[in-house]
Amino acid sequence: MQPDEALAFLKQGAAQIISENELRKKLAIGRPLRVKLGVDPTTSDIHLGHSIVLRKLRQFQDLGHQAVLIIGDFTGMIGDPSGRSATRPQLTHKEVMANAASYREQAFRILDPARTETVCNGDWFRTMSFEDVIRLNSRVTLQQMLQREDFRARIDNQQSIRAHEIQYPIMQGWDSVMVKADVELGGTDQLFNILVGREFQKEEGLSQQVVFLLPILEGLDGSRKMSKSLGNFVAINESASDMFGKLMSISDKLMERYYPLLIGQAPPAGAPPFDAKKQLAFEIVKIYHSPAVARKTLDEWNTRFSKRDLQRAELPTFSATVRDKFDAVSLVSRVYREAFNIQKSRSDASRLIKQGSVELDGVKIRDPKAAISLMPRQVLRLDKKHAVRIG
Repeated sequence: MQPDEALAFLKQGAAQIISENELRKKLAIGRPLRVKLGVDPTTSDIHLGHSIVLRKLRQFQDLGHQAVLIIGDFTGMIGDPSGRSATRPQLTHKEVMANAASYREQAFRILDPARTETVCNGDWFRTMSFEDVIRLNSRVTLQQMLQREDFRARIDNQQSIRAHEIQYPIMQGWDSVMVKADVELGGTDQLFNILVGREFQKEEGLSQQVVFLLPILEGLDGSRKMSKSLGNFVAINESASDMFGKLMSISDKLMERYYPLLIGQAPPAGAPPFDAKKQLAFEIVKIYHSPAVARKTLDEWNTRFSKRDLQRAELPTFSATVRDKFDAVSLVSRVYREAFNIQKSRSDASRLIKQGSVELDGVKIRDPKAAISLMPRQVLRLDKKHAVRIG
């Protein structure tokens, strides 16, 4: 592509670029750009929130550019304080590297390994003397660090900021110097950290990296950032049926946001929200599994819920014995939590029961206080999207 054409392609879905003119000039250089993405493997799973920036990195690769994937084995032990209201639990180096092995394997389901340079930032931080650390710290002021909105908010709320957390943007910025990044990708919460990298590069006489920010994806709850610790995530390596089922549980409003961010499309015009949601789930399963698996999962979903032929469908199992006694509200809340990782309050469960959504072997449960005894192989239907087989 010509530089203007490439810029128009790459900027699709971007939240902020500093600056588009700089990126246009870099695209006209005539050599592959070094496009940096730093990841801290604080967990072993990549979820759909991570996929937004990884898919943008793949777009750069498809245009012939070099991805530089930095595994933050040192920064991961600190944990990025961006957007955090409290200090992250510290991980050991062994824990970070164990997560990194899984993370790298999953990342290559999106990235082209042939155009990916993978490095660990411990390669340079491990060799630093304490004198080197002092000199690096002398390049920034405490006032600069405390300009961060998350740090200011914690001070205003009288919440602690540990000294090691202030090191994080300094370390991330130095990563950009070490890999000579032309572009750095990140979520919108990474603006401060990436700007630190630009300043360090300028001081080192290097060309400053372009800041390329992507939107942050809300989790299944529709309000908080997608996160494994919050339980509101869809992992790219989970089963097709689980992935499909979780996506079918999102709100119509969130579905409209997921379309452009996760598959680069608008919702189908004029389609009922339920059908549009099924199409979204189908497309995402197709990306991370295969077209055949996506078709099978969609057919199974239609059998399970649209046709209501639940006895023949493959369903998640909820373990119970004949000795277990439940009141209807407690049962519904517990099944949502244990089978689908969805938190439903007792009032939510009661409302579902009263409106006739809950069925046991096709018989509606109408009384929230009803005593329920379960038998193996029974089918408990919670709503239009969730059902389990009693195990």
